[in-house]
Amino acid sequence: MFHYTAEQLNKKQQYKFVSGSVIPRPIAWVTTLSKDGSVVNAAPFSFFSAASNELPLLTVAILRKDGVIKDTARNILDRKEAVVHIVDQSVVEDMNQTSAPLSPDESELDHTSLTLIDSLSVQVPSIVEAKIRFEGVLHQYVPIKDEHDNIVTDFFFIRVTDFFFDETVFDQEKEYILTDKLNPVARLAGNQYATLDEEFTIVRPT
Repeated sequence: MFHYTAEQLNKKQQYKFVSGSVIPRPIAWVTTLSKDGSVVNAAPFSFFSAASNELPLLTVAILRKDGVIKDTARNILDRKEAVVHIVDQSVVEDMNQTSAPLSPDESELDHTSLTLIDSLSVQVPSIVEAKIRFEGVLHQYVPIKDEHDNIVTDFFFIRVTDFFFDETVFDQEKEYILTDKLNPVARLAGNQYATLDEEFTIVRPT
């Protein structure tokens, strides 16, 4: 096997090795609202997961570039709320458009054909076209710092207040998400993405 110590690698190599190995990763497509309420921000993040079976918690790690906080992170800190959408094949092109680096006073959604609607429990609007979404509030914020005490990543625990499932991807009687109908898209490395081409079952040991 090829072996590298972390000390041998520069930041670009470290990121490439982690993002290329920890795959596939779900994508949190997050809408937030600027502090003054004038701009709806939308952006995708693939350092994303769930965090608890006791609380409905989602985690989103938002990496800084050259130490600069991203609009999504700043908005969450300012307003303490967000809407997290799950990306599927039907919205992947629009999702990609929202990854463009824009100024804080410009909405990524203006460059898409997406539709916004009012949320129920938060002031941040939601994206209609996403088949699954979670309205949420900030539960905990953890600034991740480097050895020089500089913040390099803004790490958020988002507590879900409301769950929304499109009728086409949810079995209400069994309370199952129908992944074959959802067709979720996952992040790989670079410009690569993946879908669930095949599902299979393995029963856990008891």
